[in-house]
Amino acid sequence: MTSPDANANERVRLVVLFGGRSAEHDVSCVSARHVLAAADPAKYDIEPIGIKRDGTWVLATDAHTSLEAGANNMPDRLTAAGPRIDALSALVSGDVNATVVLPVLHGPMGEDGTMQGLLELAGVPYVGAGVLASALCMDKVACKDHLASHAIPQGAYRWITIDQGTVRRPDGSIVQLSVEIDACIDELGLPLFVKPANMGSSVGVSRATDAEATRDAIEFAASYDREVIIEEEIAGREIEISVLGNENPRASVAGEITPGADFYDYEDKYEDGADLTIPANLGADELAEMQRLAIAAYRACKVEGLARVDFFYEDGSRGLGTRGWLINEINTMPGFTPISMYPKMWQATGLDYPSLIDELVQLALARHERNNRHTRTDH
Repeated sequence: MTSPDANANERVRLVVLFGGRSAEHDVSCVSARHVLAAADPAKYDIEPIGIKRDGTWVLATDAHTSLEAGANNMPDRLTAAGPRIDALSALVSGDVNATVVLPVLHGPMGEDGTMQGLLELAGVPYVGAGVLASALCMDKVACKDHLASHAIPQGAYRWITIDQGTVRRPDGSIVQLSVEIDACIDELGLPLFVKPANMGSSVGVSRATDAEATRDAIEFAASYDREVIIEEEIAGREIEISVLGNENPRASVAGEITPGADFYDYEDKYEDGADLTIPANLGADELAEMQRLAIAAYRACKVEGLARVDFFYEDGSRGLGTRGWLINEINTMPGFTPISMYPKMWQATGLDYPSLIDELVQLALARHERNNRHTRTDH
């Protein structure tokens, strides 16, 4: 794979998009700070562009100033503030050098295929999964249904839509919320995990231990998304793995999470509350099977670029559960904060943060070039 600095005339303009309209805006601002600090200024013309919570695109002047001051002088997080700019004009450069967009955007309106669609329309290479894979993996229900069709093992779940008090099941039937709660408890047992179907970073997620708590959890999740997923609690180890690549993806070593709370919640993920063990304590055969399943799920969902694949592992060590590897979810734009698992697992595998960014940029360029070979429009 050719390095971005192989030829001085091929210097890459790297547009780092951050912020966004989702509840994960703050996480994105922290992730982007560390991407900017790691990207080699000798290889890239780095251009940070912020998206405010209201969707306004801005030239991130504070981020530019921080870049000029050097990585050691950057704040803990970037701010999506500055003069307003036109989105398409910001993406398309008039110079001769290649532009690659790195959308460090988490959650809806950034990681769900919407931004990827804009980038496709703009005709610019971008890091990460395409429109279909981004949308599919963002929607927990659609992703689980799809993985089930590929015989990827996972835990039991139900889902509903809820809007203005109307609860609708997948078959379209309308039921009372209390009836659905009873059905969830009968089928899945207690405790239950209740989540917005389209959200990440554990935003809107609750662990419910009785019917009343389940009702509260569903109403809370529905404040983030009208589609709500209810999952069984799995008595297994929480182990994650990083995947990188287009046609020939490879997996890193694994990392194990020991939550500091009842589950791996937002504070654990971004305030250093959990214990992380990298590499996870796995035998060679256990790791090989996890890597196989992670790549199988990655391919099944047509992911390219990168993803973090999250599993539960029921190995009988906790006295409950012996089903083995159960996939939890696929995150197509994982966090890039200092304590984020994705870059840390690659670092433990031998790929440091700057080299990881280099490879992601090259994967974006390679996919764009490949896709442009298949754009015939006549018939």
